[in-house]
Order: sequence, then structure tokens, then C-alpha cells
Amino acid sequence: MSSPKILSRRDLLKTAALGAAAMPFLNSSVWAAEPAAKAAATPRAGGYENGLRLGVATYSTRNLSLDDSIKVIQAVRITQANVFRNHLNMETASVDDCKAVHQKLKDAGITLNSTGVTNLPNDEAKLRKIFTNMKAAQMPVLVCKPELTALPLIDKLVKEFDVKLAIHNHGPEDKVYPSPYDALTAVQSFDARIGLCIDVSHTMRAGVDAGESIRKCAARLYDVHLKDTQAVPGALEDIPVEHGAGRIDTRGILSALIAIRYANVVTYEYEKVAGNPAIGLAESLGYLRGMLKALS
Repeated sequence: MSSPKILSRRDLLKTAALGAAAMPFLNSSVWAAEPAAKAAATPRAGGYENGLRLGVATYSTRNLSLDDSIKVIQAVRITQANVFRNHLNMETASVDDCKAVHQKLKDAGITLNSTGVTNLPNDEAKLRKIFTNMKAAQMPVLVCKPELTALPLIDKLVKEFDVKLAIHNHGPEDKVYPSPYDALTAVQSFDARIGLCIDVSHTMRAGVDAGESIRKCAARLYDVHLKDTQAVPGALEDIPVEHGAGRIDTRGILSALIAIRYANVVTYEYEKVAGNPAIGLAESLGYLRGMLKALS
């Protein structure tokens, strides 16, 4: 059996040209979304594209309003969203705030899949507020960073509220959860609904192979933050770039996700440009879609 063709970044961008080609500018900062009836290659229900569910973290659009963030997400034809605290802060929002954001996204054809990263202190009143807000937002996964001492209390509340948590690792500068394995070790004795969000860039900087960690942590993997970086293993700072221009082993990561039959959302985070993220986000998703098509 012949080896699969290795596509260059240019080839992948050509393959996924419709990821950005037909999107007109709304203004200098965001893209206009075409009506759903006119949009080309609309993703299947649930956000599935060539075997994986794709989403966008509004950390990518952190300097835009929620309304403009929605326009960007629509323009890049994504239907799943992880909402950053600038758009919905689970620690301080009211139940009505959470319901309103859920409804606004739903009206735009977008599912509020997760939010984060949310800090989880060892404080029952604060945790109950966050879990109650999760329910109000109808959000199935909370991407979070819990205090280690809070895990027994979190275990109790996860069972009570019947929700999933995904602990986000943050690389070598994170003294609690630098790699996915640190998070996995911390939660092993607790309810299986307490799982992981593997951030592939931070994982690589922690000196861990992201694709291998996806395979090893599959049973508790509830979110993935996908991005690219020019940082090297051990680096204490990320150097975010458009996808395909950095060091991330995208083929290995996507292959691992496909191999484990990953059914949760792969959340894309474009971190390079905060003020005008639409172009880089569209380019990055185009590259990702091209790679997924090549693998399929």
C-alpha cells in the first residue's frame, strides 16, 4: 500500500480555499457572514467535518464584542463555540446572563459547547454559582483550572449537577497542570466526568507529544484546544502563528483524534492577532480543513 501524499502548506490551503475564499469584509475588523442558504460547504449537524467536530474559542476574538465574534464564527462556517470570559464570565455572570448568551448564540446557529478557562477555587458557594451558570447556559463542558484541594468538593458537585469538566494544561510555566498527564494523574481517583482539555501548543512546550497524549488520555478527553506555535519544547512563552506556519504536528494530532473516535469538539484558538483575528482564523481553519480532507 503506497504512503499517503504529503501535502505542502500551499497545497493544503488550496485544498481548503473555500475556508476563506468567498467571505466578504464587513469592515476593517470583522467578516460578514453569508446567509446560511448561500454558504458553501456548510458543516454537517453538530459541527462534523471529515470525521471531527470543529469549534472556535472566542478567545480568538477576545478584543471584539460578542456580536462581532458571532459574525466571525459564522463567516468561517463554524457552529460550535467555546466562549471566553470577556463574553461570558462563569464566575461572575448571573443566570439570566448565561441564558441570554446561550439564546443569542442559538439564534445565530451556534451551539455554546464550553467556556474557559474558568478557575475553580476550594469554595463551595463560588463553585455552586459556576455549576448553576453552566446549567443555565445549557453548556455540556466546562474548561477549567481547579485548585487541587478543591477536587473532592468538585467531585461531589459534578455528580450532583451531572456535568463534565475539562482541565486545561498550560505548559511548563503552569506549576499545577503543565501537561495533560499531570491533569490525568490528579483526577484518576475522582468521577470520570472530571476530565481533560488538551491544549496542543502548551503540551508540546511541556515536552510531551500531543498526539500520544490524546491516545493515552482518550477515556477522559472532553475538549481539545488546537493552535500552532513557533515555540520550542521547554519554552516558557508561546509564539502563536497561523496554522501550518509553526511546529505543531497537526497530522499526528488529527490522526490520533480520528483513531480514538473522538466525539467531542476540537476547539480552535487563534491567538496571534487579537484586534483583527478574522483573516488569520480563516487561514488557519482552511489549513486544518485541508489536512482533515487529506487524511479522510
